[in-house]
Amino acid sequence: MTAAVTTDTDLDEAPVTGDGDRGAARRFGVLALAAAIVVGLLLGYAGGLLTPTFTRPGNNSAEAGFARDMTTHHAQAVAMGLMAFQQGQDPEVRQIGGDIATGQQGEIGTMQTWLRSWQLDPTGDQPPMAWMPDGAGLVKNGLMPGMATPDEMAKLRTAQGREFDVLFLQMMIRHHLGGIHMIQGILDQGHDKDVLAVAQIMKNTQQTDLTNLQAALKRLGG
Repeated sequence: MTAAVTTDTDLDEAPVTGDGDRGAARRFGVLALAAAIVVGLLLGYAGGLLTPTFTRPGNNSAEAGFARDMTTHHAQAVAMGLMAFQQGQDPEVRQIGGDIATGQQGEIGTMQTWLRSWQLDPTGDQPPMAWMPDGAGLVKNGLMPGMATPDEMAKLRTAQGREFDVLFLQMMIRHHLGGIHMIQGILDQGHDKDVLAVAQIMKNTQQTDLTNLQAALKRLGG
């Protein structure tokens, strides 16, 4: 299992439309979002370094498994958020996508810093979700709870207009529901206070996101 930090290839420039000013503004927005993601990642690394851990979690601990698996889970959300920021037709969809991409990239930085501070490899030898008692049954076709299949990601990448907005909202709602289930798992099993504190913030943020995602989907008639 690879827990890769996202360096998303979807950060291509948005195409210039008939309105040159709008196209330039969108390109500037993509560059600004890219910069925000880098800043968020650096802040995430800094946050991880500033939370001392006196008893390091072990290689097969729930904390290590969560950090590795949630990094992978977050990476897909970042990719989806970047697509929404670039391709979304609805302004709120673009805003939600950008917020998710920047926020979860920063959390990736925090989780990867944990692993380094614990002197653990960013990838482990355990299968996905092995750190949760019911984890094996939650993995479907190698995907953790809520994650989109490669075909679904390809469909999202090629969608346009309202079709894209609705599909993104539906996929991200499912993605967040799966993520919250995983976060609850570490809240139930974890012992490291720093990990539990960050996990609770993650859960609160994703629950707020869910409210906004569901409201946007209802408004768009999805």
